[in-house]
Amino acid sequence: MSPPSPDLPSELLEEIFLRFPPDEPAWLVRASLANKFWLGLLSGHGFRGRYHEFHGDPPMIGFVYFPSSDPVPPLVSTTNFSARYPEDWGSHKYSVWDCRHGRVLLQDEDMPPDRFFVWDPMTGRRKDLYALAECFSLGAAVLCAVNGCDHRACHEGPFQVVFIGVNQSSGGCFVDVFFPETVEWSKSPSHLQVWSEPCSSLHLVSHDAFIEVVPPVLIQDTLYFMLAYDHDEHAEILKYDMISNSLSLHDAPPALARDSIHMTMKDGGLGFAHIVDLNLYLWSRQVGSNGDASWTQYRVIDLKKLVPIQNTDIRLQLVGSVEGRNTIFVTIDLGIYEISLKSQQWKKIWKRDKFSILFPYMSFYNPPGISICHVFYD
Repeated sequence: MSPPSPDLPSELLEEIFLRFPPDEPAWLVRASLANKFWLGLLSGHGFRGRYHEFHGDPPMIGFVYFPSSDPVPPLVSTTNFSARYPEDWGSHKYSVWDCRHGRVLLQDEDMPPDRFFVWDPMTGRRKDLYALAECFSLGAAVLCAVNGCDHRACHEGPFQVVFIGVNQSSGGCFVDVFFPETVEWSKSPSHLQVWSEPCSSLHLVSHDAFIEVVPPVLIQDTLYFMLAYDHDEHAEILKYDMISNSLSLHDAPPALARDSIHMTMKDGGLGFAHIVDLNLYLWSRQVGSNGDASWTQYRVIDLKKLVPIQNTDIRLQLVGSVEGRNTIFVTIDLGIYEISLKSQQWKKIWKRDKFSILFPYMSFYNPPGISICHVFYD
């Protein structure tokens, strides 16, 4: 594509720049570096607001994954986006726990087990915090804390982190929820250790319950975690209502936990997917007029007719989804594939590698991140 003439009126330039694809952030970056006038136009709140509105939901511009043997938690770019890291990152080993609203929740495995931090790959900033110290199994989620936010470009705003821990005791397993006060990025070094009062414990029947290492699902003001058991390969859904600060436990479809993920459907409801042989089974949770909820299997997709599978004896694995997009990620013998459940179109996003969970990084890219960015270390 030929660059637009710098002599065009600003209104026409905006119309051209609006049509730059959101999953090619380098286009806007290069344009912003062309001259001061284009930089001012592209970095202004007016254009950025129009750009986000024009393109709707933020695109996937990369992903992080778990587990990783890399000393630096890799953000694998699926575009020309390049993540920023704090200079004091060090050579520690980090594990990924969640990725949402432009932020990544990580644990420093070389530090005490309760040491976590939130990382903004767009700017390189981080915020340290501490989670539950003594916990048999842990689930965690990071999310924007601004009411009414459209989450199109909110990675620099205040956020919350929710930790759900499963402990073992003589009375059985129970779950407590802690979350920090709403926090913002700051220039001064600080560690967050302030927790709210825990919600009432949810007592579980079995002593061997644990939270599956799969991405939590956010639907409106509710978080869903997958709960599994050592003695049984089937799963349950652990629901945390952030408004009422309450926990509840719900059944899951009759599927094996190790081959399953829960997900947010396009209509905003809770979904569930699992693979048996080379068939993908999709379930939807429906709430009746009387308030009772039940799972309905609404679709079965024969993956060998959809994606290029060379070895039909290999076990396919679901490794993640995009919230509200009807998009899943599957490992196949040739690589990692993104599959649209609506159109049944697919594309290979990366080579095959040894990881079990993929967290998509969804965000619009703002040109000032390259041209006038100051990286803060919290």
